Amino acid sequence: MPTLIETRHGRVLQLTLHDPASRNALHPDIYAQGTAALQRVAADDSLGAVVLDGAGGTFCSGGHIERLSANRERERAASAAGIEALHGWVRALRACPKPVLAAVEGAAAGAGFSLALACDLIVAARDARFSMAYVRIGLSPDGGGTAFLAALLPRPLAAELLLEGQPIGAERLHALGVVNRLTAAGEASAVALAYAARLASGPSEVQGRIKALLAAAPGHSLAQQLDAEREAFLDHLYGAACGEGLRAFRERRAPQFVQP
Repeated sequence: MPTLIETRHGRVLQLTLHDPASRNALHPDIYAQGTAALQRVAADDSLGAVVLDGAGGTFCSGGHIERLSANRERERAASAAGIEALHGWVRALRACPKPVLAAVEGAAAGAGFSLALACDLIVAARDARFSMAYVRIGLSPDGGGTAFLAALLPRPLAAELLLEGQPIGAERLHALGVVNRLTAAGEASAVALAYAARLASGPSEVQGRIKALLAAAPGHSLAQQLDAEREAFLDHLYGAACGEGLRAFRERRAPQFVQP
């Protein structure tokens, strides 16, 4: 049975998709587990970052073909509820106020690609492959795939990936700025966990506000975004994190935003 394994590493929570027999294909139970885990992270001050990865050398193969076939025999409303559960997890990934990193080995396919794109940062093995092959079985994407690719890639390339369903390599996505770090095969999770630990030592409240500013920017005019930046800056200027950051700068030391 597919499951999402939670492993804590200090201030970092690792969420591992675990169903190697299906190459970590997705299941509604996973959506609920993932959404609940992210809601707990958001409310837990002792956690500062999340890493999402997959077991067995594969990130996620996307939707399970047999489940998709079975869904054709179900009522439309039932299938819609399953998709909405996936979308709830995607929303939770985007809404989490702590940094969320995807660690991708092997394949990130279909909704698995969408989940990686929903994270703030992507660490990928050099030989990892990403694909949106829905069109090959007569489907259009879910999980936010069209939204993320349209925002991150030139339109002709996004159209190519979606209309042909061909995979794209991690190295090309890194060159395009979509993948943040490349690693040797088998090292993506370890690198992502170390990266997440560094981020988790930062000022969580400020990081959350930065994420909110980034999320709001595409829908804002410049004037609106400048106003939002002003208010965020002022809120933090008088906060404890800024006080520590300025003291550390003057004392030529690393800031201690997270108190032991």
